[in-house]
Amino acid sequence: MIALLDNTVLSNFTAIGRADLVRLALGEDAATSEAAWAELQAGMYIGKLPVQDWSWLLILPLTETEKPLYNLFAERLNAGEAACLAIAASRGYRVFTDDRDARRLAAERKVPVSGTLGLLLRLIDLRILSLAEGDALLARMIAAGYRSPVTSLQELL
Repeated sequence: MIALLDNTVLSNFTAIGRADLVRLALGEDAATSEAAWAELQAGMYIGKLPVQDWSWLLILPLTETEKPLYNLFAERLNAGEAACLAIAASRGYRVFTDDRDARRLAAERKVPVSGTLGLLLRLIDLRILSLAEGDALLARMIAAGYRSPVTSLQELL
């Protein structure tokens, strides 16, 4: 199932220079919206985030039929989150976001939702990372500005 990642999740992995981990966790199912992609590119362009190779990431446009849903979501969310959620809700995809409002709207629309922590846990489940490695990456994300609800992935296992 396609997984739409918003800018917060993409930025967390970009900030620590590990875009590759998203690909390892989700493979060809990883995608984002054009709006979230533009937000990430802006962060890399101005130097707020290190430049990473995301050339493999599928970037999806909104369809005409998704635009009204996007407009509804954009009343409460930023453009990237609103677009990811509109596409996921419309096409039966899942969404990865750390934004509380976006997660709430996803739950209301019965859109499967996860986020940065879910991706780190998936990497541990797939045995790509150990728990210690996952915690080290989480600590780096927190140091880079990620407001995580936990300081150790152990708290979620």
